[in-house]
Amino acid sequence: MNSLDQQVLVQLSTWLKAGRQCWLCTITDTFGSSPRPVGSLLACNDEGHYCGSLSGGCVEDNLRESIFKGELARSKPEKIRYGVAVEDVLRLGLPCGGSLEVVVEPITQDQATLYAELAAQISQRLLVRRTVNLITGAVTIENVKTFQPLTVNTDTMQHTYGPSFQLLLIGAVQVAWYLADMAQAMDYHVEVCDPRAELISLAPLTKATVVAAMPDDWLRGKTIDQSTAVIALCHDPRIDDMALMEALTTDAFYIGAMGSERTSAKRRERLLELDITQAQLQRLNAPVGLAIGSKTPPEIALAILAELTRLRAALRDSKT
Repeated sequence: MNSLDQQVLVQLSTWLKAGRQCWLCTITDTFGSSPRPVGSLLACNDEGHYCGSLSGGCVEDNLRESIFKGELARSKPEKIRYGVAVEDVLRLGLPCGGSLEVVVEPITQDQATLYAELAAQISQRLLVRRTVNLITGAVTIENVKTFQPLTVNTDTMQHTYGPSFQLLLIGAVQVAWYLADMAQAMDYHVEVCDPRAELISLAPLTKATVVAAMPDDWLRGKTIDQSTAVIALCHDPRIDDMALMEALTTDAFYIGAMGSERTSAKRRERLLELDITQAQLQRLNAPVGLAIGSKTPPEIALAILAELTRLRAALRDSKT
């Protein structure tokens, strides 16, 4: 799940702890040009506050108005579909031909403990499946080992929440700072690691986590899963190569290294000499990023993020 949807569940838990009546809205089906994918979340409370996104504005406003008027999900979950009729497109501003189905659940204060546990587990990057009885509104959660796409039938909805994407960058260099800022806007949790204290001290103001450590040791202490990308940006083999040796043995969905074709070829030769196998080496994306003629640090960051976005879309499509 992306960080926005994770924020929704954390905020929902916070509201429940404060004694608020809440509602949780989940996109369960889309057709055509839907603004948000299946599984996207929105939570609101009885004070009119909300967190999350389903469409970019109009559907959210209509849903909250229906909820607060008592027209929707008063005591049990309900399904509602937007964008089927031409009037919906004109009234709500949905993309032409697009539609989405939303399950709206009333969440009561006696479920506060359950949602506190759910929020805690997803914050620990655990996979958790939430099962909702659409007839009674009863909810259970359980840990699972593999991601499963959201499923809905006449009486049950099952939704797996998992790790948000994380981006681990090796090297406190200029490209890293541009990439960190861009990636955080794209729902990545970003960390930057470099053993050179002098570069760490010059780090610009950023919301990314910045760590002074040997990158290979640092990576060994991280939870690196199929929602993780690791990219070496140092241009220093003593730092990059050790980090890549560690990264290539993990489940990261993307492992990359910055450098020219010539630099990348020499890097591959070194890694083979360091007992990296050909199969492992084939996972290395170098030169990193899409070939868009990038030269400057922001252009290189854009090329990297574009390639990650393409791969993320492929991962998302394979799970639906």
